[in-house]
Amino acid sequence: MVDAKGKNMKCLTFFLMLPESVKNRPKKGPKGNASNSSKLPPVCYEIITLKTRKKKMAAEIFPSKKPANSNPNAVQQYHQQNLNNNNTIPAPNWQGLYPTIRERNAVMFNNELMADVHFVVGPSGGTQRLPGHKYVLAVGSSVFHAMFYGELAEDNDEIRIPDVEPAAFLAMLKYIYCDEIDLAADTVLATLYAAKKYIVPHLARACVNFLETSLSAKNACVLLSQSCLFEEPDLTQRCWEVIDAQAELALKSEGFCDIDFQTLESILRRETLNAKEIVVFEAALSWAEVECQRQEMSVSIDNKRKVLGKALYLIRIPTMALDDFANGAAQSGVLTLTETNDIFLWYTAAKKPELEFVSNARKGLVPQRCHRFQSCAYRSNQWRYRGRCDSIQFAVDKRVFIAGFGLYGSSCGSAEYSAKIELKRQGVLLGQNLSKYFSDGSSNTFPVWFEYPVQIEPDTFYTASVILDSNELSYFGQEGMTEVQCGKVTVQFQCSSDSTNGTGVQGGQIPELIFYA
Repeated sequence: MVDAKGKNMKCLTFFLMLPESVKNRPKKGPKGNASNSSKLPPVCYEIITLKTRKKKMAAEIFPSKKPANSNPNAVQQYHQQNLNNNNTIPAPNWQGLYPTIRERNAVMFNNELMADVHFVVGPSGGTQRLPGHKYVLAVGSSVFHAMFYGELAEDNDEIRIPDVEPAAFLAMLKYIYCDEIDLAADTVLATLYAAKKYIVPHLARACVNFLETSLSAKNACVLLSQSCLFEEPDLTQRCWEVIDAQAELALKSEGFCDIDFQTLESILRRETLNAKEIVVFEAALSWAEVECQRQEMSVSIDNKRKVLGKALYLIRIPTMALDDFANGAAQSGVLTLTETNDIFLWYTAAKKPELEFVSNARKGLVPQRCHRFQSCAYRSNQWRYRGRCDSIQFAVDKRVFIAGFGLYGSSCGSAEYSAKIELKRQGVLLGQNLSKYFSDGSSNTFPVWFEYPVQIEPDTFYTASVILDSNELSYFGQEGMTEVQCGKVTVQFQCSSDSTNGTGVQGGQIPELIFYA
């Protein structure tokens, strides 16, 4: 089928089977005479397939028009009733209130009216009894079709489902009955599990999209564990991108302590982890403490080492800074006396002992630099700093992580600058740092870093700002570009209203964005 814009549209067609009493009734012709044919043509309805993102309904894509004589209050009343379990619709002609089969089908959601099966959902002590309609469920899921109409179908009026949360099961039913995807952060994983179990692929894809858009350093480790469980490689890759770039934030998050042992090992093995090794060590100890509690063991040093097992040797302790090792790992009590002595010898002795720990430093991530000027210059009265703000707006077409800015330095010889850098989105501060950098008098750029890389979503403008403090004039960029291709990432620039020191697209400061992709 083709719509008005020439696009292909998928549809399901239902035929309304009329009762014999109606089917045999003679049809009147134009002049009131009975027609020779006693058969009425079947009534055909179309249901447009849902194409949706988070919390978007099919009705938004293909809105229906209410009949002029429908009662809005009655429609609202019935819509409210179908949200409540064990409610029936007493009106004799409720079907007439809804012009499309999709809307009439939605009335049956979580409704006892004509229900021919019930589900007892949830673990013992937290169950909920939900009504269902076999035909509707079988149309929406091949698992339900096999359950109710397959060769091994069981004629049970009540089905127990202890491994699915009631809220997640309701979310799946809402999609099957109403063509509506309604996801929430606290139930989306459980909904994904239900969608996978009952093979509802479009709902599962919507859950994955929801998780990808809400992915951050705080939940990346937990979602990594779940994505492996659900066999979602695209989500797994997105999780690794966040964990690699924002490793220290991810390792310090509460969610890190909730991962399983296999996920812990995979993170500790990760070559591209962008974190200090002392942070990795402390995160592993925090995980071990929570794991002791999960296994109902006393939280002792011996038990922490026991639950870590061989994973302890995946921590690259010999690559720590000597101060981090001496003041941290060496005094933690987790290492044996022999291990501590051998690692100290590893740092200081010419003949290094053999260690069970991995001794090669992680490669981490190589930062990319997006340079937006084609040339730079200096003049006797520019570029001067008096506490004013240099600012530029930018947008990317792929998710990246801004690690810092490259800034120009003194045009009058060696000098030190104090720099306050900020990154905002629609006025909301996402990251800032106050630091100093030393310039050698050349026209090179000098990096100034945020404490942690800042996650940047595509197709949204962000504001990069810096306030520099120095008595020295500096170089400034010119021949600026509005669009720069940097590897696989396209960066667009536009002027910022926050800029009060002259920086814009064509010239000024902040010549470089430093990022991980």
